[in-house]
Amino acid sequence: MRGQKRIIRYFLPTLSALVSLACLVGAGVATADPNADSLRGARFFQGAGFETCGTPTADTMQAWHGTSPYGAVGVYFGGRARACAQQPNLTPSWVRTVDSGGWSILPLYVGSQAPCTLNDAKKAFSIDQADPGQAGTNEGKDAVQRAQDLGFVENSALYLDMEAYDIRSASCTATTLAFVQGWDREVRRLGYIPGFYSSADSGIAHMEQARATGSEDLPTVVWYARWNVPATLENEPVLPRDAWQPHSRIHQYVGNTTEEYGGRTITIDRDLVDAPVAVIG
Repeated sequence: MRGQKRIIRYFLPTLSALVSLACLVGAGVATADPNADSLRGARFFQGAGFETCGTPTADTMQAWHGTSPYGAVGVYFGGRARACAQQPNLTPSWVRTVDSGGWSILPLYVGSQAPCTLNDAKKAFSIDQADPGQAGTNEGKDAVQRAQDLGFVENSALYLDMEAYDIRSASCTATTLAFVQGWDREVRRLGYIPGFYSSADSGIAHMEQARATGSEDLPTVVWYARWNVPATLENEPVLPRDAWQPHSRIHQYVGNTTEEYGGRTITIDRDLVDAPVAVIG
């Protein structure tokens, strides 16, 4: 199958002087560990990326390519808690056009949220506490179907967006972990790579606690939000340096900034990426 080809592409854009790339200096072109089954067949991006709530037009993406420091774009492709529920620009044609135009794509799925979410707008989308594992499985299946509809094929990374939640609540974290594990298992079973986005001091700290205590079915990749600090893929306080390595981290380090390139303006969040992206069929 075309989606099972081993495609590895890297783009190293010129970053802002404010972005620290100390962790990448002298590293050369990164390569995946061929013995790491969880990343086998993945396509990787290393460098600067961004995401925005509403998918920009293909023309805007073309205008930004080469004029901005970014080479990867995060798109919200599904999930019942997705803020920008209508995505008229996000179509299979857009995916093919943007991919052929040199961009890597980071697909984000905003599904059910932790019962103790700190985001008031997400409280209506609480995880089904009666059977959170099955809820995660169902939504993992939906994520893969929606990914396939857009042309994201096997070995694509799909990122579950879990907004910040109160990790001091044992019942809430148990429910959330069961949901995430169900989502991860189903996404893996269907041939995709499960990633996880959350606040560093919330969901990411929770996943690290689960990893440290031996929990299974955890995300392969973590995408952590810690704003207004130097971008780093190694010096995140809640993550040991050897956790989620190699090529399995994204740092969202600035949020809600408006930038203009090529005559087009977008409000974005900035990311530093060394992680798998979508594979386009």
